Amino acid sequence: MNWNHWIRQIHRWLSVVFTAAVIVNLVAMGQESPAVWVGFLALLPLVLLLLTGLYLFVLPYATRWRSGRRTG
Repeated sequence: MNWNHWIRQIHRWLSVVFTAAVIVNLVAMGQESPAVWVGFLALLPLVLLLLTGLYLFVLPYATRWRSGRRTG
């Protein structure tokens, strides 16, 4: 398996972790006195999703640029 495949798989699993963290956050906010750290629970997967998502977004452009093909 190549590097791009691993990044894509990590991105998919991070989306599952992020969704679970948001659900936990919503349930915790329904409590009488929610813990402060629960509000920050989704931030780490969100930042990692941003980084992997930006990588996957730029990947086709970088591949085209490295191959020397120009469109237009």
